Amino acid sequence: MSATAWVLHFDLDQFIAAVEIARHPELRGRPVVVGGTGDVTERAVVATASYEAREFGIQSGMPLRTAAKRCPEAVFLPADAPAYEEVSERVMAVLREFPVVVEVLGWDEAFLGAVTDEPETLAADVRSAVAERTGLSSSVGIGDNKLRAKLATGFGKPAGIFRLTQENWWDVMAERPTDALWGIGRKTAKKLAEAGLHTVLDLAGASPGDLAARFGPRLGPWYRLLAGGIGDAEVTATPWVAKSRSRETTFQQNLTDPGAVAAEVATLAQRVAEDVSEEGRPAARVAVKVRFAPFLTHTHSVTLPEPTADAAEIERAAGTVLAMFELTKPVRLLGVRAEFPVVTD
Repeated sequence: MSATAWVLHFDLDQFIAAVEIARHPELRGRPVVVGGTGDVTERAVVATASYEAREFGIQSGMPLRTAAKRCPEAVFLPADAPAYEEVSERVMAVLREFPVVVEVLGWDEAFLGAVTDEPETLAADVRSAVAERTGLSSSVGIGDNKLRAKLATGFGKPAGIFRLTQENWWDVMAERPTDALWGIGRKTAKKLAEAGLHTVLDLAGASPGDLAARFGPRLGPWYRLLAGGIGDAEVTATPWVAKSRSRETTFQQNLTDPGAVAAEVATLAQRVAEDVSEEGRPAARVAVKVRFAPFLTHTHSVTLPEPTADAAEIERAAGTVLAMFELTKPVRLLGVRAEFPVVTD
């Protein structure tokens, strides 16, 4: 008997917040909000919030000022895209070690195409490997197509596994509101409700002609397909090429001696140079990140005269970048990043 083809949806739990908490273990268990520069007086929105912060109604896309009003005791941190990208690349590399096809959807999620008789076992193995290698928690949805796998993840969160297929689709989804479907938002759900379609089952039983007349010849019938759990099951591998390599250190005790800061940057630069050498591609730019106490982060970078993997050149460039900072405040974190040349077709 041949094994069955499955679609798994892998999703990191509270990804950005989790990365920040991993870098700042003292924040574990506290409400953490990441967005903008971390300054709640500036115009910026929440990139993500820890589960503790979400209990106060804080959600992604919410203005930082609103989040601060809902939870004044929350810790607000600046977004650090290069750090999240670097962690994401490590996670996706772990996924690619399994006998699956990996289709990356973003920093924190991917579809996995797999042929197996034990999808739950595979999902558990993936979760364990990612946790062991990165320290991050994840959830996995198992489905017979992408739509069902994606929705299944929501039932598995946090840190769980859930299977959603044609077999249990109606038991799980029939009485849920239409915006429980992937692809239908609140505005569309409101319009569907105005048409008397409140639940997934209502939408699945609607007339295709009526839906086409109200929502258009393409979207209307498509909404009905969504309600039936019908979707694409093909997982396509996405090319992956690392854009950079980076290393960083958070200090238990803030650094106040510029000489100590310079020594740490040199050490990080050497480690990054080793990563660049293993990558087999030269670096084109070198960046240094300094996080001053308590959470003020600045990054500067330079373009190298020519791409190189030479450790001495990368260390020298990191020292040049460090000189761009005014080290007048205690330093709690240092990072060095080497960026590879942009590849164009």
